[in-house]
Amino acid sequence: MIVVMSQRATEDHINAVLKRLQKVGFEIHLSQGVERTIIGAIGDKTRMADLALEAMPEVDNVVPILQPYKLASRTFKEENTIIRVGDLEIGGNQIHVMAGPCAVESREQLFEAADAVKKAGATLLRGGAFKPRTSPYSFQGLEEKGLQYLAEARERTGLKIVTELMDASSLPMVAEYADIIQIGTRNMQNFFLLRAVANVQKPVLLKRGISATIEEWLMSAEYIMAGGNYQVILCERGIRSYESYTRNTLDLSAIPVIKHLSHLPIIVDPSHALGKWRFVSSMSKAAVAAGADGLLIEVHPNPSEALCDGPQSLTPNNFGSLMTEVQQVAGAVGRTLT
Repeated sequence: MIVVMSQRATEDHINAVLKRLQKVGFEIHLSQGVERTIIGAIGDKTRMADLALEAMPEVDNVVPILQPYKLASRTFKEENTIIRVGDLEIGGNQIHVMAGPCAVESREQLFEAADAVKKAGATLLRGGAFKPRTSPYSFQGLEEKGLQYLAEARERTGLKIVTELMDASSLPMVAEYADIIQIGTRNMQNFFLLRAVANVQKPVLLKRGISATIEEWLMSAEYIMAGGNYQVILCERGIRSYESYTRNTLDLSAIPVIKHLSHLPIIVDPSHALGKWRFVSSMSKAAVAAGADGLLIEVHPNPSEALCDGPQSLTPNNFGSLMTEVQQVAGAVGRTLT
């Protein structure tokens, strides 16, 4: 449930409510907005009637949260969550583009990609140091050396780093280098890993599972938030369907649905959704028109020689064209890109 305090509520009024909730074993999550304080209480709902919270001074309303995801729910927090990454704000008016190669292959390759996406207007650099692959014989990434190259590229360009975490044992290493920790589609329901990243106070980019419902996706976000890390960015990256022409089916309807159900920001990965570079630009524009807060796009200096996901990677020139087109759509819907 959530307890909505009045605008006149003082710290003493809020603390009195907190004390009563904690006394009967409720887990408390406090959201202090500009105008009101919202107290989220998670616990045995059968105890609600005994608490008589609405009779307490400066309690405006007590609202049960019906969804199984409590902290991620728009009911718990009405205003949009803004995730701050250095001087960047994800979830606000500016649309952020995270771009770079699927995998860090070499220092030279990464630097060339980083320089290109920076020039075109990207604000974050994506790149995989650890690569989960369907085949055990495919390129698996440079691991810590790749993370070191990403850190060098950040110093060179000023771009913040988004990179994927594969398992809990790698968390200290990845957290040392990353500005945003990505949880990939295969790990969306790796609940032990979600609990682990909850203990690291860094933003988490949570990709939707390949066959996950929106509720299952939000429940995974709930794992991270329940552990104390509210800095969750959702990423729609296509779901599995009967269509085989594209790699996956991009669920653009998830954008307004998430905006309705949750206060968390949502970005879109059209590269993995389509699997073919020629469709990435149109789906990027569609995602922005639908209300996405950002894009995650694969860019490689020479896609034909890429060790990972070359067919879906844009060249620097194509990425520059995409950014120009997306800027026009962003302006049309009252958003900015750079």
